[in-house]
Order: sequence, then structure tokens, then C-alpha cells
Amino acid sequence: LTTRAIDAAERAMAEPVPAHRRAEILDRVAQLLTDRRAEAADTICAEAGKPLKAARLEAERAASTYTMAAVEARKLSGEVVPMDASVAGAGKVAFTLRTPIGIVGAISPFNFPLNLVAHKIAPALAAGCAVVLKPAGQTPLSALLLAELETEAGLLPGWLNVLVGPASAIGDTLVGDQRIKMLTFTGSGEVGWSLRERAARKKVSLELGNSTPVLVEADADIEEAASKLAAHAFSFAGQSCISVQRIYVRRAAYEEFISRFVPKVEALAVGDPADEATDVGPVIDADARERIGAWIEEARAGGATVLTGGEAGGLLRPTVLADVAPEMKVACEEVFGPVCTVSLYDTLEEGLELANSTRFGLQAGIFTGSVASALAAARGLEFGGVTVNEAPTFRADQMPYGGVKDSGNTKEGPAWTVREMTEERLVVLA
Repeated sequence: LTTRAIDAAERAMAEPVPAHRRAEILDRVAQLLTDRRAEAADTICAEAGKPLKAARLEAERAASTYTMAAVEARKLSGEVVPMDASVAGAGKVAFTLRTPIGIVGAISPFNFPLNLVAHKIAPALAAGCAVVLKPAGQTPLSALLLAELETEAGLLPGWLNVLVGPASAIGDTLVGDQRIKMLTFTGSGEVGWSLRERAARKKVSLELGNSTPVLVEADADIEEAASKLAAHAFSFAGQSCISVQRIYVRRAAYEEFISRFVPKVEALAVGDPADEATDVGPVIDADARERIGAWIEEARAGGATVLTGGEAGGLLRPTVLADVAPEMKVACEEVFGPVCTVSLYDTLEEGLELANSTRFGLQAGIFTGSVASALAAARGLEFGGVTVNEAPTFRADQMPYGGVKDSGNTKEGPAWTVREMTEERLVVLA
């Protein structure tokens, strides 16, 4: 089945679609998503267990992702090379063209089943690439809805091929078939880096996990920091690669922060994701719930203090841990669940060192009233993105988003992804 999908993609790319037509299709998908956003949100909520209000936001973001990809399709261009800058180039004219890299194999995760799929297939179409997509097994319906909308918008057969089935079999074919020129993967580091090793002759773009830290300086607006972090540590039950996981608070502000933060966490509504009032729903499956529960218990047994949370009624409540040792899994690994730790530090230098004490490097943040401290964090935090006075869970879909270290090797966002999905061809005129 995967080979047949690649065959279809190859036939589609044999008849290129001009940029203006690709942009028109992308714009139409954006409008269709807007028109059917309630259906899209209901689908996300039903298959991922994402609270309905968060699912609506994801549907709106996906429409925006398509709109921005349409912009990139219209302005895709190369550069003029100043040939007379050297003696050898005198009398010649040179420029570059950006050409589609070829068929793209895309693998997407369960946690943003609509928008993270959009971040792969919309830029691919903008770049002129056909796609073979493997969505997460837990959440294929959102991807199939996008495929339906792209067809309704006028996309011809073969340009988007969605495969639902065994991940290993599909992945093996995507890696092994030389017609797949690029793999784009969002998910776990273990799987992502393995794909890169196995597909040594392909371009492999990875957006992976994080153990997201944030510093709260004593001169910060503590109420604002507590409010934003309480929301963003537990949005979609912490199942985001930039969910706030490690909070470090300057000693002078620690007690005040805890007194403001914990009540806000306890006020989050936990329950049925289809209920309009719900802030935090279930994690994706029983295996995830058991693993996260075991990590919490491991921390508690090792001396950590549970300030609030735990399991109730089959659901993991938003859990805040203090007195956590750096080697505990809840601190050094990606929890991917409704858990965050709160620790203190004495100097900004110490805080930066604690934040950097991880193999991950996706996003980090700082709350401070000092420009000097903000700039020191921007320079000192070893992460792909740094937010100031905003939770590092923040992402706008047009910005370059991606990590360093074990968190990946690329930047996503339509402008950056389109560039990844094209190759530069030099043309010299004598």
C-alpha cells in the first residue's frame, strides 16, 4: 500500500502544478477549514481527547497555517548572484531557482492531529512536492479530514496520500524507497534520530521533544507568571513538546509564587474534554497514564513533595512537585503529561545552568522586569527559542520553531519549511 502511494505521488509530480494554482488551493483549504472549524474541532476532541476550547483553537491555527503557506507559494524565488564581484564572473549573469526536493514522506504525532499535519502538507504543496503522510495511529481522522478538504479545494489525485496502518511497515518503506527525497518527522527523539540514521542519503527534518524550563526572577510580575504558567503547564494535559515542565523561581520570590501558582492549578477544571468548561482532559491512553503515574510515584518515593494533584476518578489531575532531584525522570526526561516541578535558585547564572541541565533544547522562557536579565537569558539559554514574559509553550505558526541538541535539527513554520522542501539550482548565463 505504501509503495502504491509513492507511485501515485510520482505520477502527480510528473505534471507540476504552477505556483499560482498551488496557492489558490491552499487558500481554499484555509477557507474550508474556517467554514468547517466546528467539525474539525469536534474531530480533534473526539479522537485526541483534547478539550473542546483547545481543539477550536487548533482548527483556527490550522487555517492560518494554510494561509501562510499560500503566501510562501506565491513568493517562492531564488536569488541573483553578483557575478562581477570577482574577475572570473565578469560579463556573466547568475541566479538561483528553488525547485521541489521531490516526494516528501511525513510522519505526524497525536497531540496536534490537525495543525501539525498542516505544518507538513501545506508547505509541501507550496513548494511543489507531493506527500505520503503517516498520521499517528491514535488520531488519523483529522488528517483524513484535511485530505478531504484538499481534494474539495481542487488538489489532484496523488499529491496527498494518507496512509493509516502499522507505523513500522510504513516507515520502513518511506526510509527504503529512494523516490522519497525527504522525511519530515515530529515525535519522540528515539524514533526520530533512528529514522535519520537509517535514511542517511535523504534529507531528514526532525522536530522532537523537550523538558521545558522557565525562570521566574524576583523582579517579575509574579501574578502574571503564575497565571500563564498554570495554564500552559497543563494545557491538553501537558501533552505538548513545549508544555512547561520545569519552573525555577528566584529564592526571594519562591513563597509568593507558590502561594499564587498552586491555587490557580487547583482551579483548572478536569473532566470530559467535550464539556465546554473543561481545561484538562485525559492523557492519550492507559499506557501513558500508567507511565506518568509511575514517574510521579518514583519522585515522591525519592523525596519530592506533591504540592497538588495525583490521580482521581481515572484521570491524572494537574500535578505540581517540589523538592525534586535533577536525576528524577520528572526533571530530566520529557513527561508529556500534566506534571510540572517547581524549584528555587539564588542567582540568574545558577538558574540558567539549571535550565540548561538537559539533553533537550526546544524552547525555554524567563519572566523578569529587567531587560538585562532578559538579554542574558536569550544569550545563555541553550534552546531553539526563548520567550520573555510569556510561557515557553507559546507558538505562533509563522515563527521559526525548532530545537537544538536532542530536540531536533530543523525549523518549522511555512517560510522555513518551504525552504527545507526545495533545492537551490544555480543558473549561469555567459
